[in-house]
Parts: sequence; C-alpha cells; structure tokens
Amino acid sequence: MTTDPFSAAHPEIEDAESRLRFLAAKYETPQFVASDPVRFVHEASGDANKETTGLVAACLSYGNRSQFMAKIASVVAEAGGDLHNWIKEGKFEETFFIGDETSFYRIFPRGKMAAFFARTKEILLEYGTIGTFVRMNTKDGVGAVEAICEAYSDSGCSPVVPQDTSSVCNRLCMFMRWMVRIGSPVDVGLWSSWIDKRTLVVPLDVHVARQARKMGLLYSRAPTMQAALGLTLRLAEVFPDDPLKGDFALFGLGVND
Repeated sequence: MTTDPFSAAHPEIEDAESRLRFLAAKYETPQFVASDPVRFVHEASGDANKETTGLVAACLSYGNRSQFMAKIASVVAEAGGDLHNWIKEGKFEETFFIGDETSFYRIFPRGKMAAFFARTKEILLEYGTIGTFVRMNTKDGVGAVEAICEAYSDSGCSPVVPQDTSSVCNRLCMFMRWMVRIGSPVDVGLWSSWIDKRTLVVPLDVHVARQARKMGLLYSRAPTMQAALGLTLRLAEVFPDDPLKGDFALFGLGVND
C-alpha cells in the first residue's frame, strides 16, 4: 500500500474539499508565474499583445515544460516582444513557411506554425484583436474554446490548435483561464467583463487528471472534454463562484508530488 505524500505531510487536512482549498491558496501566488507560460502574458505590453501572446504561448505549451518555455521565449524574442504586430503585419513569413516539414518543436513542424500564424493574421486583420474575435462569437468559456477550434479547423495547423472539442483542449482551456479570471496574481482577466469565470473548463492535463483521480474527483482515464467538464462540475461544488481556482490545487500538487 502506497502512502499519500499529501496526507503524510498534512494529517490535519483529511477531506478533499479542505485539501483543495488549502492547496489552491498555496499555489495561486505571484511565485507561480515565473515558471509558467502565463509569464509571457504578464511580460507583454498592451492588452491586444497580451491576448495574442497568450494564445501563442498556450498553444505551444505541450510536453516538457523547460523545452516549451524555451520555444515560446524564442518566438517572443523573434517578434521583439510584440507578437501581435509581428503576426498581424506578416513578419513571421520571414522565417516560417507553409509546407516546411522541418521540426520547430516536437509534433509542430515549422509549416504548421506558419499556418497557425497565417490564420491568426487573418483573424487579427478582420477583428483587430483576439478578444474582439472571441467576444463576437461567444459569451461563455466553453463556447470560446469551440469558436477558436472552429476558426482554425480548416487552416492546416492542427495539432497546434485542436480541430474540435472532441479532444480535451486543455491548452485552450488554460488560455481562457488566463484571459477571464480576475483578482488573481496569476491570471490577467482581460475578458472578465463579458465571460463569466463560472463557465470556464478546467485544463485537464496529466498532472491535474492524476491528482483528481487520487482525490476521487475524476474516474475517467480518457482525456476528453466530457471528462474535463465533469471535473469542473466537481470543482464548482468547492468553489461555486470560481471553479478553476481548483486548477491551481490539482496542478500545483501534481507538479510537486
């Protein structure tokens, strides 16, 4: 029989609800930002640039953390810190070409990245900002993820952006958390006035799923949107006004377990 490291360290905290509250307070701190891809959003200047940077950073947040953080940093550096205008003005075309099969990062060939940037450019030229695009296409967190998937579905950039919400879409759910939650030292809340944070979906990555199963909050082993929605409902029982506060508890414990 294995020992639960959390229980061993905190024998006074017995039930899952108390654990979640304790862990959320422990991990949702300013210190969280430094090693998380949301760091690039905080470092970006201007709301439009924060939104574009957030979308790019979230989409690249796949696999090994130190590796994808380095890749995000390389794109931000190439754009001179202004991803919004770098994409909108087509400057990415100097180094990223559609059809280029050489690797940029793991399952993302440079040609897929070019297609992703090209479709983002079209959105920015039509709507002005990522936020305006989302606001004009939906009013809730689930709908926003669906709208983004649909907008990129025919662009040839999958898996940079998922084709649809039949997959777990955890990176887009994380992006929405960054953009919507207000009053957080981590999330920037640029869209809080028109998307209710209670409609967000927990980003169901491997760390969150593992800890949720250990706590009896999740039984499915399939990484699906349906599983993410189910876990979000369980978190809403503990944090009814802000279910994704529980994301910090599960993710933080998962990374540090």
